[in-house]
Formats: sequence, C-alpha cells, structure tokens
Amino acid sequence: MPTQPDNRAEQPTRTEAAVEQPADTAQREGADIAGAGAAASATTPPARGPVLIVAAHPDDPEFGLGATQAKFTAEGREVVVALVTSGNEGGEDPTVSDEDLMAQREEEQRRASAVLGVKTIEFLRQCDGLVVNTPELRREIVRLIRRYKPETVFTHDPSNFFSEGHINHPDHRAVGHTTLDAIFPGAGNPRSFRELLAEGLEPHKIKEVYLFFTAAANVWIDVTGYIEKKADALAEHKSQVRNPEGLKERMLEGAAKSGEPHGVGAAEGFRRIVFRR
Repeated sequence: MPTQPDNRAEQPTRTEAAVEQPADTAQREGADIAGAGAAASATTPPARGPVLIVAAHPDDPEFGLGATQAKFTAEGREVVVALVTSGNEGGEDPTVSDEDLMAQREEEQRRASAVLGVKTIEFLRQCDGLVVNTPELRREIVRLIRRYKPETVFTHDPSNFFSEGHINHPDHRAVGHTTLDAIFPGAGNPRSFRELLAEGLEPHKIKEVYLFFTAAANVWIDVTGYIEKKADALAEHKSQVRNPEGLKERMLEGAAKSGEPHGVGAAEGFRRIVFRR
C-alpha cells in the first residue's frame, strides 16, 4: 500500500510522556492543541509566510479576524482573502436584485480589505445560502492554495453548529468543511486534481490552520491596538452594519475581555491545527 502524504494534524498519544506534550507545545508554539483552552497564552505567529483566508460571505473575514489581518499586514505579511459567495442573500429587501446586492457587497469588501491593508481578494461567486462541499468547490480552493502557497490558512470552524441563542450559518460550516478537505489531501497531493498540474500549480502543504467563529478556541492572537481598525473595516459593510459606533464599542469590550486572561490588552481567539512536516 502506498505511503499517504504526512499532512495530518498532530494528536497527542495516550502515554504518560505525551501528557506533558500539550503544555510544552502551548509554550513553544503558542497553542494548546490538547484543548486546555484558556490555559494557553496569547501569541502572535512570526511574520513569515503568506496567509490565505477562505470565508463564506463578505464581512466574515472582518468579523472573524479583522484585527489579526490588520496586525499581519502592518508586519508586512501578505494576506489574501477568498470569498466563496458574494452575499446575494445578505439583505431583507426582496426587490433588490441579486446582481445589484452582489456588486454592492463586493465593493464593500474591497473597501473593508483596503482599511486592513489587504490588497488581494478572490471572489468565487457561489450562490449565497446554497454552498455545499462539492469536488468542484474543493478544486477551486485547492487552486487558490497552490497559487498563493500560504503558510497559514484561516477558515470557518465547520464543527460549530450552534450555541445558546444562535445557529451557525450553513454556508460557514460548508466552507470550513470544504477548505479542510482541500487542505488535506487535495492541496498537497500531486494525484489530487491532476488537471491543476497542467496550469503550473504544483502541490503545496500548509503549516497550520486557524479556525474562526469557533466555540473551541485554543489559541489567542494578541491584537492590542488593532481593534479600531477592525471596527473601521466593518463600518465599510454599510449594507450589513447599521450601528457602527455601537459595534465598535462592543468589539473593544469583547476583545479586552478575551485578552485579559492572557495578559494582553486585546485578543482574537481561534482553534489552531498544526500539521506535521
């Protein structure tokens, strides 16, 4: 049987030695992959490789990690945003055409990304509300990973179905699920989507995934001084954000609350998966 590509997430084995491993990992990598959660320290990954964000709708990248984007671009790290839909169901006026709303929301996304210093946006233009994990969509995300060769990918946590008073959008779950399937095995396996080889897109393995909109955060990124940028970017989504000043106040309070247990002024939390090399 051929050896499978070694691009799986690290999991501690159930031995006495491995019990100490999560704490060591949290200290060294800034992540607690064993799930101790708030015991992990806030961290900022070194500015080294490109970042790809795969999100379902316009404004998801800003809500999910707007301050982290601003921090990364300020440090000189390349950030690429890929939107699977253009948000044509993101409104309550049925008389507005899908085409008009899509055009408005794409322009809002361009302006919001510019506030954060993000220069590259990819629009896949799938139908809002109907995203499913298909081989075709997976291939599109594999194509993006091979084209931009990110070290890190941010996407939705597909395991987050609901929380108290909230059901996670099905597009969020579908995009997260599809992106994880694109990362492994698709992006790094030369036998997956072989037609991409003819486009000059060689296999590429990423180093880590950060899942946003998660109920199981195990790492927090220190974003002190960048929450205002996040709020300013969200204010550009005028079709969605009706009270930007109120939103900004809530975000400042929420980020400060997230940062407090980790000894920083503000933080954004994620579920982090680190891959073997």
